[in-house]
Amino acid sequence: MPLLGFAPWTIYIAFSVNLVYQFFIHTETVDKLPRAVELVMNTPSHHRVHHGNDPEYLDKNYGGILIVWDRLFGTFAEERHRPRYGLTTPVDTHNVFRLQYGEYANMIADVRAARGLRVKLGHVFGPPGWRPADTPCGRRG
Repeated sequence: MPLLGFAPWTIYIAFSVNLVYQFFIHTETVDKLPRAVELVMNTPSHHRVHHGNDPEYLDKNYGGILIVWDRLFGTFAEERHRPRYGLTTPVDTHNVFRLQYGEYANMIADVRAARGLRVKLGHVFGPPGWRPADTPCGRRG
């Protein structure tokens, strides 16, 4: 951002505001807010969806502060029921590096083993747990 001309202090303020806002949206105490707020802002209800592993909630509600971007780009999902939190596959480690970077290693292994550009791209840009249609679920299915 500094290369684009933003002063360092403005970046610091923006990141600080975003970090403080994250405390608010990570609560179970707040249910729904007034409709006008829910249309524009990321709310606890929207953010619960982001952390859900229910199929209808996967890859949804990425907005940090504004949910309007998810609405515009088709990644928005309304909270219809309380999500089941978690990942699509169980975690079998407490190693912080494997937790943080393990899925990247899995994706690299999938791409290396894949035959054809379309399948390689599917492993990188497909939804969580994506597999080619003509293969079994594989090691993580």
